Amino acid sequence: MVKPFSLLTDYDIDLFRSGKHFRLYEKMGSHLVEHQGQKGVYFAVWAPNAKSVSVTGNFNNWNPESHQLKPRWDSSGIWEGFIAGLEKGTVYKYHIKTKHGIALDKGDPFSFRWETPPQTASVVWSFDHDWKDEKWLKTRREGVGKPKPWSVYEVHPGSWKKIEKDGNRSLSYRELADDLVPYVKEMGFTHVELMPVMEHPYFPSWGYQVTGFFAPTSRSGDPEDLMYLIDKFHAEGIGVILDWVPSHFPGDIHGLYFFDGTHLYEYADMRRGYHPDWNSYVFDYGRNEVRSFLISNALFWLDKYHADGLRVDAVASMLYHDYSRKEGEWMPNIHGGRENLEAISFFKDFNEAAYGSYPGIETIAEESTAFPKVTHPASEGGLGFGQKWMMGWMHDSLTYFKRPLIFRRFHQNEITFSIDYAFSERFMLPLSHDEVVHMKSSLLYKMPGDEWQKFANLRALYGHQWMHPGTQILFMGGEIGQSTEWSHDLGVQWPLLEYEFHKGIQDWVKALNQFYVSRPALWKKGFSSEGYEWISGADTENSVVCYLRKGDDTDPVLLVICHFNANTMEDYRVGVPYGGKWTEVLNSDDKAFGGSGISNGAVTAKKEDMHGQEYSVGFTLPPLAVMVFEGGKPPKKKTTEVKETAVKKSDTAKKKKAK
Repeated sequence: MVKPFSLLTDYDIDLFRSGKHFRLYEKMGSHLVEHQGQKGVYFAVWAPNAKSVSVTGNFNNWNPESHQLKPRWDSSGIWEGFIAGLEKGTVYKYHIKTKHGIALDKGDPFSFRWETPPQTASVVWSFDHDWKDEKWLKTRREGVGKPKPWSVYEVHPGSWKKIEKDGNRSLSYRELADDLVPYVKEMGFTHVELMPVMEHPYFPSWGYQVTGFFAPTSRSGDPEDLMYLIDKFHAEGIGVILDWVPSHFPGDIHGLYFFDGTHLYEYADMRRGYHPDWNSYVFDYGRNEVRSFLISNALFWLDKYHADGLRVDAVASMLYHDYSRKEGEWMPNIHGGRENLEAISFFKDFNEAAYGSYPGIETIAEESTAFPKVTHPASEGGLGFGQKWMMGWMHDSLTYFKRPLIFRRFHQNEITFSIDYAFSERFMLPLSHDEVVHMKSSLLYKMPGDEWQKFANLRALYGHQWMHPGTQILFMGGEIGQSTEWSHDLGVQWPLLEYEFHKGIQDWVKALNQFYVSRPALWKKGFSSEGYEWISGADTENSVVCYLRKGDDTDPVLLVICHFNANTMEDYRVGVPYGGKWTEVLNSDDKAFGGSGISNGAVTAKKEDMHGQEYSVGFTLPPLAVMVFEGGKPPKKKTTEVKETAVKKSDTAKKKKAK
């Protein structure tokens, strides 16, 4: 039998069916090719339970009878075919007739571009971007295993800035390159995290209800325009993290749901296959072809778009069958437990493939439970993620900062408890979009007190976040103390920067980023207990917390003092590990940030033990402030040369004595 033209080899099919094909986007979907001297498009779609599949589009007046695909001879369930004469930009869908007589018009799961919503067809596309970030990628590869600072700015591209004079429209990818890139650079963030850029039919879903998993939303431009934006970030030394949503997908008729007339991509049993929180459908992680689809999708964004990492959404919902489900509404695993063993296996495969293929990238889990070893290697029984959002820190910190000042002394454990588990995972501290929507209020208006106290509290919260072990992420608008909840229709309220207090918040965040990057003690050992030492967390009456941040032996030690009350305290003594001068290098109460201007300058430690330390210093504590001090000198260590000299002298003395 003469086999028809195909991009797929027998080896491709074996990998696909075993759940190990991680480059499916190179073979599936639509591809511009030349066959028998004719230029056209090769199509391949997985629809194993279809009765027939055809390609319809603007080239054949959407006629389902004119261009039929044929099923492969290998029982893989893939339908394929070549259509001569089609070009880049051709609009199309797959017309699928089910075995039950139902006709479905589906977008291409592997399409690189989709029509701009509300249109729902796929578009034949090939990439044409001249990347200029080889230096960045080389540095990223060479930095594997080396500690580096992570300060992340989370952005919803569709609402970071709106053009009011043009119908309050969103910025395009290229306009974001002009405005967002220099802003992130100026603010000192090391990375930007883009909420899902993948095509989605419903704008208010913020991108989390994906239909076009391999296509950036056409609302903001062509695929090359997004590549241009990422290239510009890399040119400025800024890493790009993309939100990735392998947890669920919507039930839109043109999407993955009920794709070939059966539950193909989703679990067939709705006790597993339907997600009640989001009215969406859960991928079948036990189906090998679905695993190949998802991991190929992850690697696609790392490959074709040079993303520096993926933040994986809603990991907890994938790990547990009973997530947001009542008793009797979920199905246990084969051992009778609640864990989704197939999703656990999927995460291990995904992370091994991502890190193995693209050294230097990072995967980040939004995981809100105490599931063990999320950021431990799969070889050690972990899931293999690089970092995990520290949801416990976020919840406890916001609960504490919301409290009236008079009650904080009874709840200091909400601030100190995170250290008990801070080094069990590689944590990222999130103040994300989820905390400023759905009637939760803006961060600023979570804070108690009068106007001055609200802003002072917010500065103290950010100081607490940046100085805490781990890395940090802040959602757009938080850096200017936005006074209203985030709205995807309105975006960030930039006119607030005309007011001194809001400008002070922005300057404080900028100062925090600059300080953080310049002080290795804050990130060299940010995931290790070696980089942190308690001084005191026991002064609940005054709401004071003190600790040290440490890097290598040659890095200056930082003393962090957090005063979460509104009074000023004179000569407040704090134990320090060694003598000499301790100089104030950062203070959220600085007038430049909207504070009262109470500072310490340089102070000298006395040999007076306190808090288990040999020395102590008397500080003036401003109201509602986080202060950082640098200085003092550790005891000098004997060099190897000195030790060797001492040994030689000892040996000489022994020889003389023997004679």
